[in-house]
Amino acid sequence: MSGRTDSGIEPEIAEVDTETAGSDMETAESDTETAGVDTEEQEGEARRARWTAAGTGGLLTLAGLAAALLRLTGSAPALVPAAYALGAAVCLLAAVLGLGGRTRRALWLLIAGTMVMALGDQFD
Repeated sequence: MSGRTDSGIEPEIAEVDTETAGSDMETAESDTETAGVDTEEQEGEARRARWTAAGTGGLLTLAGLAAALLRLTGSAPALVPAAYALGAAVCLLAAVLGLGGRTRRALWLLIAGTMVMALGDQFD
């Protein structure tokens, strides 16, 4: 092969069978009908993800606030209850974002808030 475009090789053109093309159209229409079921299922999964993010954020917020109040009344350094309160605030923000549909960001904020609370526990 010399790399020339006029090398004399012609592509083969296949004939289109009209009966096969008609059955392909029916298959495409049936795929469209089942796509509605997938959309409903995805909406259900998104709703569950929103409620899970909001519920988890709410629980972690309450746990962080309770731990902050308990550490505040004890003999722990001031940094410990502040870390718990900050972690609880981050988890509260995650709960709000989760209700708004930002579940991926909510997940990362839940992780960050929990890590802040765990870091605060290390100062004790």
